[in-house]
Amino acid sequence: MNKSEYKNFYDKVGRLNGWDFSKLKVVSEGVQWDFYKEVTQRCKGSDLLLDIGTGGGERLLSISDSALLLVGIDHSSGMMQTANANLEKSKKPNIRFFQMDAENLEFPPGFFNVVSCRHSHFCAKEVAKVLVKDGMFLTQQINDNDKLNLKRAFGRGQQFGLDEGILKNKYLSELNKAGFTHADYFEYDANEYYETYEDLVFLLKHTPIIPDFGQSDNDFDILQKFIEENQTKQGIQTNSRRFMIIAKK
Repeated sequence: MNKSEYKNFYDKVGRLNGWDFSKLKVVSEGVQWDFYKEVTQRCKGSDLLLDIGTGGGERLLSISDSALLLVGIDHSSGMMQTANANLEKSKKPNIRFFQMDAENLEFPPGFFNVVSCRHSHFCAKEVAKVLVKDGMFLTQQINDNDKLNLKRAFGRGQQFGLDEGILKNKYLSELNKAGFTHADYFEYDANEYYETYEDLVFLLKHTPIIPDFGQSDNDFDILQKFIEENQTKQGIQTNSRRFMIIAKK
């Protein structure tokens, strides 16, 4: 999908579901960290936290006690509709959501102590601009070959066919050029087991893992064959490959 198609996709998903996958019945083996736990461990009660690509704000709302003020931004109007609806239900007084492009962070220089970004694009120069000196930036991204057996079955997919390490190297280089003094890199490749056909359909309809999934009847035939070939006692097997960068300004 091109940039416009991604935007339209996220707007639609944002209005319908936000970034809430709590309904999925899935078990993971080999996950080495919880990203937002890593974020909260680097926050003090007096800190200001910015979350880039916050989606429907579900995870930010769950860590509201970790900082004095938490701000979530997303470029998608659909996601922001859901985030603000979730905020109103939660009655959390120290969280704000704004529709904003990661390429142009409209905050004063040195405003935030911690910036986080999970599975979303960020601009290293903009992150550096809004962080205090010695501030921390944490990002978790989808690594090469995530859901690899699914992408092979469909012959297409998010980052499918790219050379190993392109995204990692791009981000590490950009952070260095933006003035971050230190960056640690981590990765894992975990097994995932989805309980039912419906769980996989929900995942594929609400993420860009397989672009335009469901627009062709053939997609459901491919998915059925994939399930038959990857069914185990634990569930329908695929993989979750992630990397995390923790950088200090």
